[in-house]
Amino acid sequence: MKILILGATGFIGSALLDRLTSDGHGVTGLGRNVARARLKRPGASWIAADLAEMRKAGDWLPLVETHDVVVNCAGALQDGLADHVAATQEAAMLALYTAAKNKPPMRIVQISAPRGDAGTDLAFLATKFRADTALAESGVSHVILRPALVLGRNAHGGSALLRALAALPFAIPLVHAQSRVETVALSDVTEAVSAAVAGLLPERSDLVLGHPERPPLAELVALHRQWLGLSPARIVSLPAPLAAPVGLLADIAGRLGWRSPLRSTALSVMAGGVSAEDDAHAPVPFLSARQSLSAVPSGVQDLWFARLYLLKPLLIVGLSAFWLLSGLVPLFAIDAARQHFLRFLAEGPATALTLLTCLADIVLGAAVLVRPWAKQALLGMLALTAAYLASATLAEPELWTDPLGPLVKVLPSILLTLATLAIRDER
Repeated sequence: MKILILGATGFIGSALLDRLTSDGHGVTGLGRNVARARLKRPGASWIAADLAEMRKAGDWLPLVETHDVVVNCAGALQDGLADHVAATQEAAMLALYTAAKNKPPMRIVQISAPRGDAGTDLAFLATKFRADTALAESGVSHVILRPALVLGRNAHGGSALLRALAALPFAIPLVHAQSRVETVALSDVTEAVSAAVAGLLPERSDLVLGHPERPPLAELVALHRQWLGLSPARIVSLPAPLAAPVGLLADIAGRLGWRSPLRSTALSVMAGGVSAEDDAHAPVPFLSARQSLSAVPSGVQDLWFARLYLLKPLLIVGLSAFWLLSGLVPLFAIDAARQHFLRFLAEGPATALTLLTCLADIVLGAAVLVRPWAKQALLGMLALTAAYLASATLAEPELWTDPLGPLVKVLPSILLTLATLAIRDER
């Protein structure tokens, strides 16, 4: 069969692409940025498109006509610079269902979320559930699958945060430490979708994918710590209000394009745990959290990822502060700052060059905070730092031996910039 996977570059979508390809299907992946996916999986066809802009049935007709099954793995946790929750999870899906009615053999496999007690009024869950209801009422052949927290070798979002928390030294601070978390192995999700595509699950099924064991969040973090090969650490349970400032900062980062799993939506959902005790579970055995982790033993790269995950935002904010201050501070002492340029320039050009370099520092310090501009900003920092060092070496080589080390201190900032550039990618 010819299968179209929405969100094929994501955590679940990329695994499904591999599984359905191995099943012998012709698979097409759809995502917003598929350049790297084409390199990693050249055997699949790829379409670059933004679901948030596909809100009319006509946008879907060419895709519906050339595929037999659509597997929807796409989603957006919260509105932000790069995400529009309602458009992606509801409007685009309603348009797809309308288009699919014109091709009766079409089947849609919807990857949704368990219907728990917490967070159902949030846009993330509310739009998913309205789309599920519309699919159930559309008359289109479908299966709805509701995986709990998905655990796999790769990590993204909540599963990445679990690893990061598990790798903290000394003690692990947790909010909602006793909230119950239902989990499912990524391999079990791909198995269920494979069965749905093959018609092995009943038509119009609406099933939860998850192991009946629901460990507390604290126990789940401890399991991940053991999986990483780290000795046990004390769990420090924190009151829920302490999470509010973290959620606010994460929401601000989301508006700048960064998809933090600590945004207020995720914290609200976690407050009630991740479970679906009242929904129908798929009648198949699933791996428990411990079994899911044991099935994919960790390597040193997993430990590196876990330790760097929470350092990444600190590196970005630190670089931003460094460059913003280096541009702003000289503006309050412009006469002193331009003395270096007055050694080989007239007063007017020296002042202009001082202001120009300050402005460049400020622009780079602000731009690195915006995810779509972060790579260019980091490369600009490296280029400008190299220019500063080269010009200072030619004009004032004695600065290298200055007791305060104004040039020597720049070298660690280069390493910090290179490290941030190396871990900038989110998936």
